[in-house]
Amino acid sequence: MNFQQLRSIREAVRRQFNLTEVANALYTSQPGVSRQIRELEEELGVEIFERYGKRLTGLTPPGREIVRIVERLLLEAENLRQAGDEFAGRHIGRLTVATTHTQARYALPHVVTAFRRAYPNVTLALQEASPTHIVELLLSGQADIGIATEALAQEPALSAFDAYTWQHVLVVAPDHPLTRVPEPTLEDVAGFPIITYDAGFTGRRKIDSAFAAAGLQPEIVLTALDADVIKTYAELDLGVGIIASMAYDERKDTGLARIAAGHLFAPNTTSIAVRRGAYLRGYAHAFIQLFAPHLSEQAVSSALAESAPHAAIAA
Repeated sequence: MNFQQLRSIREAVRRQFNLTEVANALYTSQPGVSRQIRELEEELGVEIFERYGKRLTGLTPPGREIVRIVERLLLEAENLRQAGDEFAGRHIGRLTVATTHTQARYALPHVVTAFRRAYPNVTLALQEASPTHIVELLLSGQADIGIATEALAQEPALSAFDAYTWQHVLVVAPDHPLTRVPEPTLEDVAGFPIITYDAGFTGRRKIDSAFAAAGLQPEIVLTALDADVIKTYAELDLGVGIIASMAYDERKDTGLARIAAGHLFAPNTTSIAVRRGAYLRGYAHAFIQLFAPHLSEQAVSSALAESAPHAAIAA
């Protein structure tokens, strides 16, 4: 048994049993991948994959359990390498943070700036993705840290921590009728076209739930991943924009009026997550604490050792 065999097994599952893609990912040949898989199956005495002719089509029942063990072995091998670098005092490495556009654009710039100053020899890579894709990147080991409001806390294979809570706000053209209403109701807002986030992004579920609970069906005329797009069309007076509070900048958004909406929509909590069982280098802990100061290295390490899928650390 060797690590190349284990990597071939893992990649075969990740690449939907396409051995050509597995070979490309591992910089080897397709026959080489097939041989590695077959040799491990022979050594273990069980079939890991179901086959149709020479093609892999799925996992056998024993294969599903073996793949879980393979994932743990490869994770621990990576943890061992990371621990070696940490304790040898090698303050170099790479940290990949997967996050949404809203977090990357509005919440992370000062964190990234401070981190780069403190760890100039660490390559920091930001990868913008949807919440569900962030989960996939963490589970596959392609990202070390994930930051999003949706999806992370619901994935049992991740350890997710509450980072901060935020509200939605309304943004409208300065002379919009809602600016003359002291405290708009949901009925008031639903009387105009709505511009907001795509489903599954930046607290959209809380927006939909609020209208549904009030028995309202607003006319949503535009959705976007990017608050800047929402603000652009709200400024053109094409509808009422509903955005994350941190996306509104009073200095820059002079063509918009901001209306508080904390009384309309439930608050949202942004989570920061890592793959359960992963070893975090000191600089990864530092990044987490820069983003969420209440999440000390001790608090995160203690929570990672627990079995609960979601650990909420109070500020």
